[in-house]
Amino acid sequence: EGLMLKEKNSLYHAGRKKGDWWKWKVSPLTIDAVLIYAQKGSGRRSNYYTDYTFAVKDGDKLVTIAKAYSGLTDKEIMEVSKFVNKNAIEKFGPVRTVKPELVFEIAFEGIGFSSRHKSGVAVRFPRILRWRRDKTPDEIDELSEIKKMIT
Repeated sequence: EGLMLKEKNSLYHAGRKKGDWWKWKVSPLTIDAVLIYAQKGSGRRSNYYTDYTFAVKDGDKLVTIAKAYSGLTDKEIMEVSKFVNKNAIEKFGPVRTVKPELVFEIAFEGIGFSSRHKSGVAVRFPRILRWRRDKTPDEIDELSEIKKMIT
């Protein structure tokens, strides 16, 4: 996740203290994926779709790659919610399947093989980096390329 440097005899202090300790974080890995499932959030966002599942291409089909709950502005959340309401093609409980049209850049801290996931990979700490309005679903990443990120 990164590198921590400190003065040899410095003590650990809780919180974000500056001075004797220095933390350098590794830049996140990113992929472009399409929104395929949405679910309403909780609390102040209980009326909006804020819990998202994303997919990437695996040949001629889509396969889920990550769930993310953060990274969009309130305005973007309202836009996505309107899209979900207008473009839901299937409902199962609180989850809505939507037309795979909205592309997002997903950032994450690590990736590894996983037999528990349909894609065969699991990403660590996924989050939405940005809404890729400039991209179409044809331009999302391929699973085979994403697997090459695993070291």
